[in-house]
Amino acid sequence: MGRKSLKDTRQKEIIRMFYRVAKKEGLENTSIAKIAAVMDINPSLIMHYFQTRDDLISGLIDFMLDKYQLLFGITSKTPDKPEAVLLKVIDRLFSKEWNQLFDDGLFYSCYSLTFRNAQIREKYKTLLDSLRQKLAALIQDCADAGTLHTPDAYQTADLIFILVDGAYYYLSLVNDKKEYGQKLDHYKQQALQLLQLSKTLTGPVVAVSRPESDQQPGYIDDNTLPVVGVQ
Repeated sequence: MGRKSLKDTRQKEIIRMFYRVAKKEGLENTSIAKIAAVMDINPSLIMHYFQTRDDLISGLIDFMLDKYQLLFGITSKTPDKPEAVLLKVIDRLFSKEWNQLFDDGLFYSCYSLTFRNAQIREKYKTLLDSLRQKLAALIQDCADAGTLHTPDAYQTADLIFILVDGAYYYLSLVNDKKEYGQKLDHYKQQALQLLQLSKTLTGPVVAVSRPESDQQPGYIDDNTLPVVGVQ
């Protein structure tokens, strides 16, 4: 393993542990010393890779982006069916799968730092812009194929993500599973109206409990949202 590869591997290990500790303890209560203690290493080793706590948070946001990119891990066996891929992505956007990719508490804790930290604010904007651009590309593919009509693919993608962001911010307060599922399905239908698509997706969103293992502090499911084929 080359020096750069070794550095990348160690940085990722530290960030993953940062995520686990912060998920359990809360971002505000997580320090370099606590991460080092859990990893059973000297804090100076962490500081060798991340000089400040802000550098760690910046790495955590990159980790978050990598998780959210899994949403778009869909391939079509028939390249002339971009609409099928887009519908699957919309289905995933408004699903428990999407909401479980990254801990809500950590997402909003990191987001709150954007109001006083320019570097983290830029990181978040890059993350959210990247997701919008990926969705816009799928919408444009459908527009090029003539299966939907939109004057501006990016603007449509932006509106859909405004729906997504607002939906999960509110739904984080909803404990009733039936209400959660009904509202999530309603929001999804609003997104379809923006796209002027009326095709049924994979059925209503059903709110389900997280697997027991996912309820344990620091659990990370790396197999969430695997790459799947669209017939």
